Amino acid sequence: MKITLLTGKTFDFSKEFPFDVKVKKTSVAKKLVLRIDTKDHCAILSIPKYCLRKQALKFLQENEVWIINTLANLPKLSNFADGDEISVFGKIYKICHENKHKGTRFEGDLLKVGGDKVFLHRRVKDFLKKEAVDKLAEISIKTAEKIGVKIASVTVKDTKSRWGSCSTKGNINYNWRIVLAPKEVIDYLVCHEVSHLKHPNHSTDFWSTVESLCPSYKDSRNWLKTHGKELYKYN
Repeated sequence: MKITLLTGKTFDFSKEFPFDVKVKKTSVAKKLVLRIDTKDHCAILSIPKYCLRKQALKFLQENEVWIINTLANLPKLSNFADGDEISVFGKIYKICHENKHKGTRFEGDLLKVGGDKVFLHRRVKDFLKKEAVDKLAEISIKTAEKIGVKIASVTVKDTKSRWGSCSTKGNINYNWRIVLAPKEVIDYLVCHEVSHLKHPNHSTDFWSTVESLCPSYKDSRNWLKTHGKELYKYN
């Protein structure tokens, strides 16, 4: 496979490795850093500006077994399909395709999806993103009121690894896939990001604030660490 340099140049190591690696060259990096992109199912290698090809090759060779094993343990990518059961904000819905109807909507325990079946995955994904924006904004605002802080905006993104982020301007971003997690995990993530509006760090005071909002936050945090990658099967 090819190792693609994100700046445009390509290191062709197709004879050396049975997997794809994106190489990011940056002047900020002081050493070689390797991570796994759970969204695109590939490895990403960050290298210093003047790193030589042989250095990158050696580093990858040393970590080849880890890369292969980690990629193999990622959940296989799949699309939403007719008949699937998914959890949305903690409630289980069965996806039901209706060719004769248009639009996507909840109806009882069903998530009904109209239109051509070939577009079902995209329609479900778009619907979930909208649900994420509306409900996460509502939950976030109510949570923020409990600790006396205000939110500037809530945005849903298709991030590769982060479940949420909070800027100093009060803007909160969430990964849309979090709506597929158990309700208590969603609540924890909201409490985590909202607490950053009061403490823009991970200090003792920050975690104390999280705990005051979500007493069982440790269980939910562990769930994300253990099972979060499973939600990335939906690309």
